[in-house]
Amino acid sequence: MSSSSSSSLAVIFRQMFESVSCTYTYLLGDPETKEAILIDPVYEKVDRDVQIVTDLGLNLIYAANTHVHADHVTGTGQLKKRLPQCESVISAVSKAEADVQVVHGDVLRVGNVCIEVRSTPGHTDGCVTYVCHEQDVAFTGDALLIRGCGRTDFQQGDAAKLYDSVHQQILSLPSHTKLYPAHDYKGLCVTTVAEEKSFNPRLTRTKQEFIEIMNNLNLAYPKQIDVAVPSNMVCGYQEIVEEIRRSRDNGKTN
Repeated sequence: MSSSSSSSLAVIFRQMFESVSCTYTYLLGDPETKEAILIDPVYEKVDRDVQIVTDLGLNLIYAANTHVHADHVTGTGQLKKRLPQCESVISAVSKAEADVQVVHGDVLRVGNVCIEVRSTPGHTDGCVTYVCHEQDVAFTGDALLIRGCGRTDFQQGDAAKLYDSVHQQILSLPSHTKLYPAHDYKGLCVTTVAEEKSFNPRLTRTKQEFIEIMNNLNLAYPKQIDVAVPSNMVCGYQEIVEEIRRSRDNGKTN
């Protein structure tokens, strides 16, 4: 998808990468109104994101997360400081702080671009997928990855719930729909509904087989989780987390 897309409504689109957590950040903008949204921004890449928004003459309306990430700190709080008109967005189910807390069926609008919110829990309870029907694209967060999916062994993870979410809310989209994940670890950028229905080694299995696979992955504990999760619960404002930690430490010594 690009600004020269053949879909009924062209959009400004950029896919950007952060190499430590292998996170993709997505920028969508309306070329007419110049309103825009960032999906899954990363704290360490806020300078980059602000620069591209400025270079393209965009008005960043929203900085949205697909869920409370465990592998990186969100950039939403810093983006709000740098671009005061920007509002943070996250699922209400996540119980994280944000200016806009969305629920299943909500629609975010940036100019003429409409983004449907679909609840896709399983990796976490608060996971959502953002769907742009006119552009035939969806941003799946960690629920569905390219030939994979998000882990389900922490943060309210539930393999059965994830299987149902992906099949009912993502793979039910038209087969040509392009799917953009929050992460990729093999250098891939995009997939489609048709590809994942045919080639995803986990989600082409039965539900029970999927549950067994997910329950036996034996994955390492995320390196940044102890900082990322508390930070992301407060919009990525790390200074708030540090204040909480100092208060706790002082309480322990008194």
